[in-house]
Amino acid sequence: MSLGVVVVGSVALDTLELKGKVHEDVLGGSASFFSIAAAHFGQVSLVAVVGDDFPAAHTEYLVGRGIDVGGLSRARGKTFRWRGRYADDLSSRTTLDTQLNVFADFRPQLPVSYRDAQMLFLGNIHPALQLDVLDQVKDPRFVAMDTMNFWIEGELATLKKVLTRVDTVILNDEEARMLSGEHNLPRAARAIHAMGPRTVIVKRGDAGALLFYWHDGKAGVFSAPAYPLEEVIDPTGAGDTFAGGFMGSLARTGAFDPGAVRRAMFHGSVMASFCVEGVAHDRLRHVTMPEIETRYTAFCELTHFETLHL
Repeated sequence: MSLGVVVVGSVALDTLELKGKVHEDVLGGSASFFSIAAAHFGQVSLVAVVGDDFPAAHTEYLVGRGIDVGGLSRARGKTFRWRGRYADDLSSRTTLDTQLNVFADFRPQLPVSYRDAQMLFLGNIHPALQLDVLDQVKDPRFVAMDTMNFWIEGELATLKKVLTRVDTVILNDEEARMLSGEHNLPRAARAIHAMGPRTVIVKRGDAGALLFYWHDGKAGVFSAPAYPLEEVIDPTGAGDTFAGGFMGSLARTGAFDPGAVRRAMFHGSVMASFCVEGVAHDRLRHVTMPEIETRYTAFCELTHFETLHL
């Protein structure tokens, strides 16, 4: 039973400096990467805001991938813009400019048709806005969220209120340690679980992602590797693409048991591996379901081994 997914987050225009080349005004933002990845698995509805400078071609691209943009509002002013420069080995990046523009006044209002959403993803926005979105949906079966160190440092009390109302939180290892106060990741995950989520996913960049979950009173741990690529072009949006693949996989089956969640981790890693093979959406724009299935099989083979009896 396929379920629809509503995502609330940012849609932006990015300028990327990669290995001496500048890519101006490419499509960015957490919600755009998430939506494109999730749309390969089922219906996605997008809630975000853009300015009157947002290119029609970007909107047409989203619509062309089957994404419902009824919640994508257009405000007078400029679209959220971010400019970043990556080190030549892509090991680090420097933010050169951030212009919130119309995103600074973003107050998500879900269309009536979105409020019956069975699956909801809260992108990296102010925790108070995440709470407001949660109040707008009626009775979702599965809610996941993203956050960042800025909110952990400055809006911890509000963030903790959000955590009590979600099933899954996705964050990187630095954020997990900051939120929990624990350096050890298993301990960090357990501390975050005590705040509310029954599933904690810790992204670890090119080391893959760790899943910590609690089901029927039992704790479990699972590791999804990053696909070994010979060349990475642009890591922008990889984490959001992972989240989209993860949520899309769960939505396609309508199952949330440990097996489904583990499978979704692999689908998330598959989509992230495609994302980094091109600048911004260049690779995601052309990826096909047969390619996704082939790489998913490769992921399974990458982690499979025969039990040795010593």
